[in-house]
Amino acid sequence: MQTARSKTAGTDGAARARPGPGRDLAPLSAGAATAVAAVGAVLALTDSGSPLRGPLTLFFLLAAPAAAVASGLRGLDPFARVLVSLAGAVVLDMLVAQGMLAVHRWSVPGGIAAVTALSCLGLGLTLVHARRPRAREAGRQGT
Repeated sequence: MQTARSKTAGTDGAARARPGPGRDLAPLSAGAATAVAAVGAVLALTDSGSPLRGPLTLFFLLAAPAAAVASGLRGLDPFARVLVSLAGAVVLDMLVAQGMLAVHRWSVPGGIAAVTALSCLGLGLTLVHARRPRAREAGRQGT
């Protein structure tokens, strides 16, 4: 038994190659998420009285470490990558909170700064590690 296809290979490829509205929303949504997270961090660090301070700070505390963890999980499928990176973000936030409470140095700005520093460190190490094998392969191909 054969199945009938409604699209031919030529029209399907042409539809994918054609730019249009809604095709490149991933970079736009990533930029919007970064801006929202940055506003949340700024609101928390300046001790603003805005009602958006709580939700935006919570978004920052989940998004920043999750982005750092997700950058190191390139081999997983997208759903598993999101789930593992959110779990890693919660673990990192809890470890920062427990560490600050253990040394009696708990403060909101200190927690935000610690999470920011650890997230930037994790993202930076992942990016450095991801670029290093390419440089080795290029060097080997040249010889």
